[in-house]
Amino acid sequence: MADTSYVEVTVKEAAHEDAGRGIARLSIDMMKTLNLVSGDVIEIEGRAKAATLVWPGFPQDTGKAILRIDGSTRGNVQAGIDDKVRIRKSEAGYAKKITIQPTQAIRLVGGEQYLGRLLRGRPVAEGQAIRVNILGNALTFVIAKVAPKGIVIVTDSTEIELKETPYEPKKGKETTGVHYEDIGGLGRELELVREMIELPLRHPELFERLGIEPPKGVLLYGPPGTGKTLIAKAVANEVDAHFVTLSGPEIMSKYYGESEERLREVFEEAQENAPAIIFIDEIDSIAPKREETKGEVERRVVAQLLSLMDGLKARGQVVVIAATNIPDVLDPALRRGGRFDREIEVGIPDTKGRLEIFHVHTRGMPLGEDVNIEEYARSTHGFVGADISLLAKEAAMHALREIIPKINLEEEIPAEVIEDLRVNNDDFIEAMKHVEPSAMREVLVEIPDVSWEDVGGLEEVKSELTEAVEWPLKYPEVFAQLSTAPPRGILLFGPPGTGKTLLAKAVANESESNFISIKGPELLSKWVGESEKGVREVFRKARQAAPSIIFFDEIDALIPKRGTYIGSSHVTESVVSQILTELDGLEELNNVMVLGATNRPDMLDEALLRPGRLDRIIYVPPPDRDGRKKIFEVYLRDQEILAKDINIDELVDRTEGYVGADIEAIVREAKVAAMRKFIVTMAEKTEDERRNAARNIQITRGDFEEALSRVKGTLDMDKLEEHERHSWEIIYNQEQRATLEDAVSTIRRAEMREGGRDEAEIRKLNKALRSEVYKRKKDFSEIKRLIQELKAKIERPLPQAGVAY
Repeated sequence: MADTSYVEVTVKEAAHEDAGRGIARLSIDMMKTLNLVSGDVIEIEGRAKAATLVWPGFPQDTGKAILRIDGSTRGNVQAGIDDKVRIRKSEAGYAKKITIQPTQAIRLVGGEQYLGRLLRGRPVAEGQAIRVNILGNALTFVIAKVAPKGIVIVTDSTEIELKETPYEPKKGKETTGVHYEDIGGLGRELELVREMIELPLRHPELFERLGIEPPKGVLLYGPPGTGKTLIAKAVANEVDAHFVTLSGPEIMSKYYGESEERLREVFEEAQENAPAIIFIDEIDSIAPKREETKGEVERRVVAQLLSLMDGLKARGQVVVIAATNIPDVLDPALRRGGRFDREIEVGIPDTKGRLEIFHVHTRGMPLGEDVNIEEYARSTHGFVGADISLLAKEAAMHALREIIPKINLEEEIPAEVIEDLRVNNDDFIEAMKHVEPSAMREVLVEIPDVSWEDVGGLEEVKSELTEAVEWPLKYPEVFAQLSTAPPRGILLFGPPGTGKTLLAKAVANESESNFISIKGPELLSKWVGESEKGVREVFRKARQAAPSIIFFDEIDALIPKRGTYIGSSHVTESVVSQILTELDGLEELNNVMVLGATNRPDMLDEALLRPGRLDRIIYVPPPDRDGRKKIFEVYLRDQEILAKDINIDELVDRTEGYVGADIEAIVREAKVAAMRKFIVTMAEKTEDERRNAARNIQITRGDFEEALSRVKGTLDMDKLEEHERHSWEIIYNQEQRATLEDAVSTIRRAEMREGGRDEAEIRKLNKALRSEVYKRKKDFSEIKRLIQELKAKIERPLPQAGVAY
């Protein structure tokens, strides 16, 4: 016998993953009170009744009388969040037949099987609405009839009839159909909007008791696609308020006074149907700053809007929500208390937010087993809700394209084909190629597929870059625990061709950050202030789409020493000042890394190289013997194309003074030489013979000899040492520089000395000191020891030979 006693509980929103599953979550102690176990049927009574399965609640709900149900169930029981409803345990029979009708005209092939599978094991009752996500589109169906009457559970043997004629409700009004569970990643923003709108519309008596006017307006601002309009729709639906949408262009008229009249009509309609919400989308189009706008109509519309929002006439239970992505162009009179009381920024979602949005948009999608939603959420930095929605749709469309060849579009699609349709990992990977973050569309560059394995040698530089760029993103809790901030910027400098740009590409790829590449001249403009505006825009976009990397290649062209160019237009000096203030001005650069590369560090403005701006200065040296070997191994990965007479160690020995770019050119030239021989030999052969022979092409020692004769090394010994000495000014402190300069002068003195019985020993010591001075990692105590030893040998007087003059 069912327990017929009701218990009163408070309605709360469901978790995103529970939406659309027809379940209610109730705390364990409340379940014990009602003698319920997981999977039992409960009847919920608000202004209407509905039935769901009960599941155990979340740990944070323990001890509280809270019922978590999704938007569809809240609509069925006609109750909002924080409303009180009554629940009891219910006995449900098995359904023999249910009739389902859509709320809009639709033809769904195989719909009976699909809905039957979806509803299997769920309790249903007449008049109950269910929402189904099909390839990213939310469709609402209503249970028109059930047999037998009452609450029944759908089974495999239940006959399901799907009618094509839309369901017409006996009474009620149309709603937007968007619930709080359909919004992901905007928990904080949604909470703020609800507090501003739900309370005044539902419980105006609270504000009367306090003797204050309830808030009258909310301005939502943020990048396009973040969910501003969606929040307004969800709130209107959940509050059960009259919802009036208003878009700027539709109220504009060429006749005098008509635009203002249309605006008044909208507010009058809202007052007549109070409680009501007026939603003004893209408010910047009808309420720009009056002192800047040239049109008389816009000025009058702004004035009319201001007087309607808090004129002499009371507005009653009407809340205005406005949305814009450029709040700075709005008339300042709108942005004060009494008009838009609260301004809420709807920002770009973080990883957790993106995961929620992915759950929302893949809710009704048949996902393959290899799909890892968490991985996509981690790698889609800068994506807003609209981008993720598009990504899910693109993945679904790619899955559809795969099965289109297997079906005849003129006939009905077999149910088993629809049943086997799955969206797999490959579909999402393909979709990623076509969807880019909308917040970064103007400045984003596609990351080349360069990983650490593609960068030969430079192990120390790689580890320094990993620490500076990847660690802050992967281990933020460690930085927080130690109360330290990661480096703001990194400067890579060194001779041309050593791999600075390649390292920047690899670090952007490895850290999965958004990558903004800036070429100096593109920011410079002949118009006053435009160059500085371009710099501000780049940094603003980078902040919006954090984590991001701004890469300035050849940074010396953009940030030269100020005061160097006499008679210049002063543009570069303004740009330098703007970049310096962006790097460590009042606005914090959170999760934005600035990466610069140059081979002329002596030309950079000194202010850029102080801590807090480009904190980490990394010298990218020419490759040593080990480095050159690793670079050869990178470019000669495919060992099958190498003839047996090739010795990589010999190539390494013969390329002293060659940088990474030179070695790449040698390998390319050797391959071209092999290709040249092949094409000349096979010119008379057929295409099939050529194709078969191409599999056996090999690069020979002779090809490398030809390549070495064509490609000359960028750096000789003198240039190598010169670049190394340039780096000392930036890398080492005064004492270390003095030691190195002393070593260089001692080496020169030793080279100038001739003859003497210690000549062989001096040469040996000189070679050892030179090796230590130009080493990547310097041992200063060893350098000092060698200097003293060498000086002692040099300063010993030469033996007297012949007569002293």
